Amino acid sequence: MSVALIILAAGKGTRMNSDLPKVLHPIAGAPMLHHAMQTGSALDPARTIVVAGHGADQVQAAAWNYDTQAEVVIQAEQLGTGHAVDQARDALAGFDGDVVVLFGDTPFLQPETLERMLAARKDHDVVVLGFDVAELQPRYGRLVMEGDRLLRIVEYKDATENERQIRFTNSGLLACDAATLFDLIAGLSNDNASGEYYLTQVAELANARGLSVTAVKCNEAETLGVDSRTDLAAADALFQTRARAALLADGVTLAAPDTVYLSFDTVVGRDALIEPNVVFGPDVTVESGATIRAFSHLEGCHVARGSIVGPYARLRPGAELAEDVRVGNFVEIKNATLAEGAKVNHLSYIGDASIGAASNIGAGTITCNYDGVMKHRTEVGARAFIGSNTMLVAPVSVGDEAMTGSGSVITSDVEDGALAIARAPQVEKPGMARKLFEMLKAKKARQQRGS
Repeated sequence: MSVALIILAAGKGTRMNSDLPKVLHPIAGAPMLHHAMQTGSALDPARTIVVAGHGADQVQAAAWNYDTQAEVVIQAEQLGTGHAVDQARDALAGFDGDVVVLFGDTPFLQPETLERMLAARKDHDVVVLGFDVAELQPRYGRLVMEGDRLLRIVEYKDATENERQIRFTNSGLLACDAATLFDLIAGLSNDNASGEYYLTQVAELANARGLSVTAVKCNEAETLGVDSRTDLAAADALFQTRARAALLADGVTLAAPDTVYLSFDTVVGRDALIEPNVVFGPDVTVESGATIRAFSHLEGCHVARGSIVGPYARLRPGAELAEDVRVGNFVEIKNATLAEGAKVNHLSYIGDASIGAASNIGAGTITCNYDGVMKHRTEVGARAFIGSNTMLVAPVSVGDEAMTGSGSVITSDVEDGALAIARAPQVEKPGMARKLFEMLKAKKARQQRGS
């Protein structure tokens, strides 16, 4: 059976107090929308429909950034969750399969939960997702069950005192055959205080038509929604706790787990060591046996086994470190490859470059890669030695086993095995320092008398 996802992402999120659409606020470096799409992708959906409203252009761009095949439909007026799902009707016309409705601001739903919902669909026409609340709250609708049959979803304000004591509550998510779902939605009413069409009414309509309706239970934490900046911070903290625990379970050493910040797609191999206060931005892979030392920041990079990064290092997008590379303190690497055994240990910037195997880059070396308009590349061969404080003015290449003198400004290619020195000759003037100091001190004294 084919599966289509409908992800509701039209809300403005007034309590976020932001111009950014709510579903685009990030958790662990990725928009909440991406978290929802990532969970849904476990079902290998044939279609993914994102229902956008506020900031639709931004939401569309974000959806396509994750999945270029995602389809975006517009909910011009926010008239309730049922109305939002109905916006996908035309896009899914003729679709023969199940529809799973997700919320773009519910980032912690697990793939296993969606799989259980679809498994329940084999025996039921409509499957609703619910959870048991730890504490009874008036904000949730109650799921009124009779055995495994869901009789109805009742909002707290409309519930009896007995119904208000029910802990099994509605998440808002459901699974249903596409044709059945849109047929039921056509019967929704907005005869309520808000004048909106609620998806929750689908269960009641389905029962009235003699259809089989049930509810699947998940952990309450999976349904955590984000409605405010406080919720966002709490959601990010929850993600970090789970992600750190997963790394520890996979054999990664975190010297101070609570100080390490991970992204939604961080990959770290077993027996890697992560020291305190390391930040992982998106798209980072650290292989087994590598060490990331304290206060380093990584994003868009790959670190191979045996390499050591930091402390206080920064790896930017396009940094590719082969095995046994050393990147030391206050070194920045951007869009550059460092071959096996290369070393950049101190106070250097290597950008738009390739560094050959076993080459040593001296302290204070800079690849001057930007001319104000264009970026240019620097190529350093294998087993080369770049002297401290060398300026490599790109485009330029330094050959295998070549050397540059400290303080050189290299503007021309250096052939294999050559020594390049490019600096003004030292000039020494005996006694000139004392004379200069005397002149300066006299000038300062005159200025002080004049003031």
